[in-house]
Amino acid sequence: MSDVSTLLGKQVSVKLSGELVFEGILTDLGQDILVIFNGLKYYYIPWMHIHMVYISDKSREKINEPDEPSIGQELETISYRKILLNAKGIFSEIYVTGNITFHGYIINVLSDYLVFYSPVFKTMYISLSHLKWITPYNQQLNPYTLKNESLPLHPSNVPLNRSFESQLKKDEGKLVVFDGGTDPMKIGLLNRVENNQIELAIANGENVYLKLNHIKSVHLP
Repeated sequence: MSDVSTLLGKQVSVKLSGELVFEGILTDLGQDILVIFNGLKYYYIPWMHIHMVYISDKSREKINEPDEPSIGQELETISYRKILLNAKGIFSEIYVTGNITFHGYIINVLSDYLVFYSPVFKTMYISLSHLKWITPYNQQLNPYTLKNESLPLHPSNVPLNRSFESQLKKDEGKLVVFDGGTDPMKIGLLNRVENNQIELAIANGENVYLKLNHIKSVHLP
């Protein structure tokens, strides 16, 4: 950590899993997260997905210093969980897999997953170990120009289980969509969740078996 801290305030490149590369000013870092500003927005990136941080080779394309504080500005020390808690209720973009980003609001942060409300996908469960980055939008911005009454951001009265697995177990017998629905083998009737394994009946009635720890996002259509 001490070595990376020497890059604070400098323009850096951050290389993530999947060959994603971010360019920006390194504005803050903690034991499990770092923050960069790309000239327009802050990106909060968990360390678990970072492969490399280095001085940007695009430093001639100078990025201006931020004129708005980050959501971690008030924190004495930042952490992944504190940032997620501070982002609750702020319209944000999050990335977990493939070429899909989800837009919406963090509603709750549990032990190993968060509850996310998307105007498109509605209530979603996002695995904390698979969230690659989060970037909040301007707090005055409403998603898709929707009116506030179209955005039920208050947490549901339905009790949530602390773990991702036990929460999914409550949804046995329901239709589910995993990882954004881009793979038809990840859309179906949730038959069973047990011992980190999922039994899913897909459209043709065939049962497929998935490892829970590879599931990145879940929503119920």
